[in-house]
Amino acid sequence: MERTSNSYNEIMKATEFNSLNRRDFIKKSSVGIGGILLAPTILPSSVKWRGANDRMQIGHIGVGNRGTGELKNYFLPLEGSRSVATCDVYRSRRENGVELIQSYYRENGMKAPECTPYLDLDELLMRDDIDAVHITTPDHWHVLAAIKAARAGKHIMLAKPLGLSYPNYLILQKELKKHDVRFHYATQQRTMRHMQLGIELIKDGKIGEIERVDVWAPGKNPVDSPICKEVPVPDGFDFDRWTGPAPLNTYCPDRVTNNSSWFQYDYSIGFLAGWGAHPLDILVWGIKDKVDGVYSSKGSGTFWSDGGMYDNIYSWDVKYSYQSGVEVHFISTDRAEKEMLKHRTRRDGNGTTFYGSKGWISLSRHSGESNIPELNKKLNDFPKDGEGRIVSEENTMGQMFLDVARGKTDETCPLNEAIISDTISHMGDIAIRSQREFTWDPVKGEVTDDKAANNLYIREMRKPYRP
Repeated sequence: MERTSNSYNEIMKATEFNSLNRRDFIKKSSVGIGGILLAPTILPSSVKWRGANDRMQIGHIGVGNRGTGELKNYFLPLEGSRSVATCDVYRSRRENGVELIQSYYRENGMKAPECTPYLDLDELLMRDDIDAVHITTPDHWHVLAAIKAARAGKHIMLAKPLGLSYPNYLILQKELKKHDVRFHYATQQRTMRHMQLGIELIKDGKIGEIERVDVWAPGKNPVDSPICKEVPVPDGFDFDRWTGPAPLNTYCPDRVTNNSSWFQYDYSIGFLAGWGAHPLDILVWGIKDKVDGVYSSKGSGTFWSDGGMYDNIYSWDVKYSYQSGVEVHFISTDRAEKEMLKHRTRRDGNGTTFYGSKGWISLSRHSGESNIPELNKKLNDFPKDGEGRIVSEENTMGQMFLDVARGKTDETCPLNEAIISDTISHMGDIAIRSQREFTWDPVKGEVTDDKAANNLYIREMRKPYRP
């Protein structure tokens, strides 16, 4: 691999890995994240965790823009871990990831084991010396990669959204329990102090009994839907593994960009889940007991125009009615200005507003607000940047994962809560595609009154890429 410099800072600058949040990442990104596995079952690792005084060894699965950004900000600065492997379907990415890791440790005077790049995820998971994995693949690979990691006995930090097929969630639950693996859903807003305070105030009853919740998230990026013009797959990229369990389509460079992996139904349900995972996670975090039950869903939405590759929903308005009595309204940000943001001082692009019998609290990535003066003061008593946005620490997610994996703390972003929030996204997608109201029963794990609608939450997996 040729490179003019091995400097960590120069590598970061050359590869544009300085993206610190999803919005900046979306704007900068052009190519989809990789890191795909093969089918054979992996035997469980013989080493779970060697002790509180040892550094945890991490393998990074998917080291595109987002995966490398998290590697840089969440893991490399930590004293309690060492990154020892990368895995990606792009040769350049897995090798650049290794070079980045080695350069960082070398330039910061830190001793670390040799770091190895892998194309085959199975090979990485066979290593007894790897304690945990950080998974940042395209959406359609998230749960499948996690299932394999669980079977190998590796603790898991998994990127959001969760996945595409509900039965796979149940398989992952089973494997986590069977192999005593700890799970951490990478919704980084749970590490933010103003978010933690807001949820604490809600759970303490400071706004009374929750009656309804508004949730909003971006629907798309300002890009056109491309037409795929087939060309040969380039050297150094394994398109079959990138496709994995999804249908094998013709290859073109536009097929595997970040936008294409987000906006093609074969690989995701768009930002209904990709961005919705963040504010919907805050909903579940705050009132899990009220949204972990039977509910009905109905809504409307707008799809990309026919002719191009993009076929997901990019603008939506969905309402959910829970047996607990709570009403949830989930819409895309382009529709939020008319009603959900009118009471807020800041017009943040995604957020969650809880309405109680005594007042409301509204939480978003860079702000917290309330119509109760005492609460509003507390929610704004945090460091802010020049534009008045609350500033959060960069690497708290990585440390939180290490604490979870070591057993120092309970799972702070557990799988059961991830399933609840991810299913809300899917029920919105299904309601819009079905053009009717239906009921989801989480105990049965199915849409109770529409087999065709329920089948939209069960994806066929292409051989040999099956759990």
